[in-house]
Amino acid sequence: MSDLYHYMGGDLTTSPTGDLALASGVERGKQRLLRRLLTNPGDYLFEPDYGAGLGSEVGAVSNPAQVAARIRGQLALEACVAADPPPAVTLRADNDTLSVDIQYTDAPSGEPTTLSFDVS
Repeated sequence: MSDLYHYMGGDLTTSPTGDLALASGVERGKQRLLRRLLTNPGDYLFEPDYGAGLGSEVGAVSNPAQVAARIRGQLALEACVAADPPPAVTLRADNDTLSVDIQYTDAPSGEPTTLSFDVS
């Protein structure tokens, strides 16, 4: 299965032939995870519980263990993340930036995968 190739916050990507590019495999999973983690709960009308709302953590005084637990809970809802071994989540907060590193196993391929991003 494929999705449109789109990273949250960016534009749709075109293929070399000018068509809309498609994402599949590990890349599709990374895009879906990033979208889920950056979407605020309640932003999707028909899926009010969708999203971790990590943007709200920027500049906030928060408990890193609770944020990591929220991330792990959202990861468990995505079919591309294998439950065994469990994903490892590392957070670093610096004034106006939250850095997130996630190590997980892509369920369809069994490939160890890393997703790293900053929220600012």
